[in-house]
Amino acid sequence: MNHTQSRIAILEEEISSLPAGYISKKNINGKIRQYYQWNEDGKKRSKYLDDATAAELSALIQKRRDLQRELKECRAALPSKTNGYHTKAAYGFLKENSGLERYLTGSGEGEFRTNILLGDALERYVIPVRGLQRRECYTELENYLREGASAVSGKVFILYGLRRTGKTTLIRQAIDAMTPEEAAVTAVIQVRPGNTLGDLNFDLRKLESRGYRYVFLDEVTLAEDFIEGAALLSDIYAASGMKIVLSGTDSLGFLFTQSEELYDRSILLHTTWIPYREFEHVLGIRGIDEYIRYGGTMSLGGTYYNEASTFTSKESADEYVDSAIARNIQHSLKHYQYGGHFRHLEELYDRNELTSAINRVVEDINHRFTIRVLTDDFVSHDLGISAGNLRKDRVHPLDVLDRIDRKAFTEGLKKALEILNRDEQSVGISDAHRIEIKEYLDLLDLTVEIPTEFLPVGNERVSRTVIAQPGLRYAQAESLVRQLMLDEIFQNISAADRAMVIDRIMSEIRGRMMEELILLETRMAYPKKEVFRLQFRIGEFDMVVADPTDISCEIYEIKHSVKAVPEQYHFLADEELCGMTEFRFGRITRKAVIYRGDARADGIVEYLNVEEYLKQLP
Repeated sequence: MNHTQSRIAILEEEISSLPAGYISKKNINGKIRQYYQWNEDGKKRSKYLDDATAAELSALIQKRRDLQRELKECRAALPSKTNGYHTKAAYGFLKENSGLERYLTGSGEGEFRTNILLGDALERYVIPVRGLQRRECYTELENYLREGASAVSGKVFILYGLRRTGKTTLIRQAIDAMTPEEAAVTAVIQVRPGNTLGDLNFDLRKLESRGYRYVFLDEVTLAEDFIEGAALLSDIYAASGMKIVLSGTDSLGFLFTQSEELYDRSILLHTTWIPYREFEHVLGIRGIDEYIRYGGTMSLGGTYYNEASTFTSKESADEYVDSAIARNIQHSLKHYQYGGHFRHLEELYDRNELTSAINRVVEDINHRFTIRVLTDDFVSHDLGISAGNLRKDRVHPLDVLDRIDRKAFTEGLKKALEILNRDEQSVGISDAHRIEIKEYLDLLDLTVEIPTEFLPVGNERVSRTVIAQPGLRYAQAESLVRQLMLDEIFQNISAADRAMVIDRIMSEIRGRMMEELILLETRMAYPKKEVFRLQFRIGEFDMVVADPTDISCEIYEIKHSVKAVPEQYHFLADEELCGMTEFRFGRITRKAVIYRGDARADGIVEYLNVEEYLKQLP
């Protein structure tokens, strides 16, 4: 094979990694807009581009055209019998006979374009996870790796989720469980910023030629062109029998890729949501209050697994929101459709304020939660309950919450919980911005809406936003409450009494969060049932689980208490409320109070321990 044939193989390799199509310009209301246009499956496609992306993409398209012209000239120079030389065959021949690897990399044979772990490096890679418990979702990854090639032919496995939710640990555990023969044909590619799909394609082809069958690509969404070209991994390598596992913190990017490129050629496993059962089993830490305080990640550190890292303070929680959530969304939007999916968020992005806006929306969700806990109906709800409990305390009664200026306190509370630094923003956050950001938070499984139903049935549509990582909500709420305890009268009581009041109020917050978490986990466990709060003109059921197929329901009260008292199931025993519920949702098959005490029965009402209830959910 001569130099021209070698050059053809190289040109075809480079052209395949560059974008086809062209960039068009349109004058819209006096402003020039640029669009990337190309043909796909016989249809013309179009994507909006910002100026910077358009310039970058234009250079790549021009490079492709220049290489295509050179390729045409090279082919014309070949004898006719070799004009149609098959690229793969050419690559294989060149690899064995003409040092193509050295030519492409500019370095010695055997070097890769990305960071790859093989052999002894893999052994060192898995040592940190030995002895750790496995998450329940590990079974899905193991099944993919163990299935015969025909069962998963052409499919890649996508392991995605927010930072510190166990993705790398799952990969290491899967490799550690391999036989020596399997480990010998296993590689981990650690993608770094600046890597491209062209780099991955080069390294995967080399690994394939050497007989590697299991390849894990960690943080693959850092490859800037991943979203637009991920089909290469399924259509070329997985289809040829490789088991390809993709992982990364850019959850939104994987969802875009699955809908844009991979379709039914991928198996998705999301790690972000960590239910209580896994929290206790994997980390060995028991108790709903511990889960509320630290739940949401799998990172070990200090006495408690998050003590030194994630949700121990508002500052650490804010850092997590910024690095694990806000930058995730911004990175995905930037690289999806060449930035054409920003919609209303484009202006915020152009002014480098999108990450700040996402942070503010997450904070605002938690702020609204705190306001609701502390100010909703002082007579019958949280702060009022705290005031009454303190007043009636037999050991150390306090009336400080009765003496504070509640109107002034409420106004100060609302003012303090406003998002700060509005004067520093060049673009205000509109409802359209909030709605779109909330859509992405929902896609990341960070937020879930729990509905409230009403009897008699009305037109109201109310829902409660639950943060799926409780430690994140608790860290911010705790910080806010401590900042809010600046009332003048409150400051004039002793430090010990102030600490006791704050602890009592935080107990109310934990109680409200416990209610939310039970609703969330029950809803996740029974996707075919309806899980909601039920509110009457007077009174409510904290949770209803309705089975539309069986036309039946279960009703619950949820109490952050270790004591069982009859007042806790007052509404569950109300015949009128139960009759209305059965008429609307079907026969009541269970009445129960979920609390922190021991399981027991009290007439027609059960008392269920909260940890045991959560662990028995399917």
